Amino acid sequence: MSFFGGGTDYPAWYLKEGGSVINATINKYCYLTCRRLPPFFGTKHRIVWSHIECANTYSEILHPAVREGLKFLGFDSNDGLEIHHQGDLPARSGIGSSSSFSVGLIHALLGYKGKMIGKKELALKGIELEQHVLKECVGCQDQLAVAYGGINRFNFFQNGDIQRHPVVMNEQKRSDLEARLMLFYLGTNRLGSELAARMVANMTEKSTALHRMIEMVDEANKILQNGRSLDCFGELLHESWLLKQSLADGISNPEIQAAYESARAAGAVGGKLMGAGGTGFMYFYVPLEKQDAVRQAMKHYLHVPFCFEREGSTIIHYDQS
Repeated sequence: MSFFGGGTDYPAWYLKEGGSVINATINKYCYLTCRRLPPFFGTKHRIVWSHIECANTYSEILHPAVREGLKFLGFDSNDGLEIHHQGDLPARSGIGSSSSFSVGLIHALLGYKGKMIGKKELALKGIELEQHVLKECVGCQDQLAVAYGGINRFNFFQNGDIQRHPVVMNEQKRSDLEARLMLFYLGTNRLGSELAARMVANMTEKSTALHRMIEMVDEANKILQNGRSLDCFGELLHESWLLKQSLADGISNPEIQAAYESARAAGAVGGKLMGAGGTGFMYFYVPLEKQDAVRQAMKHYLHVPFCFEREGSTIIHYDQS
């Protein structure tokens, strides 16, 4: 769940200007299992996602992240593998499911090889797979969020360095923020990389907006870590959404705008569409006493209750026998 600074985590921007984001992970998961496929099934590899694939070589695998990820990590095509994926949320919906898959896949495959790596290395490998191997126009914050978990600020430097700073807040404020965020699924999906490519092409022209989005990271960090009212966080989200829409055509559309305005009229202080834009998930900061009204105003969309998550990508079962 990206709060502030989205767009400044693209190398095309931060290698020139620097960048910063605040984001959080939530308890909606991508589950991956990886095991040796026994030699009794008439195929070398079996990949289960929205399709069931049977392949004898990596080049036959349709899923691009699996196909290229196996090569990227140095797997031998002669080693039979079975990989299963299940997800709590739909793909291509702006909520980080692609990076959850990529980072989880790398974590599982390296675990299968008996290699455990740190969270930063895991995130950087996810970034390399998506940006350099798959050649997708994506930022860096999703992979970092997935690897680390929790509520974090990530700073991006012109020399390419990335630093993580956990947002330290007391448990009551964390719970209060969680209780005031409402997540809705607007439906359908899209390729976020197409919208992101438009945004990247406009970055020089939109530099004023992007610099303001970096400033908002500082402001949000102070709100979360001092005694200021969380309502200020909601107001900042509203400003951020107005700026985000200006970055490229297609980020918003009449349906998205109508949904946003309906929620605001019902009492939401602010909110934003997640991911590059176009459709998918939208969340709002809503005072507790206004939440029934917002839920009613958004009744045509699926309300998705959630909690913050702290662990990031985790191997939950490991057996080398």
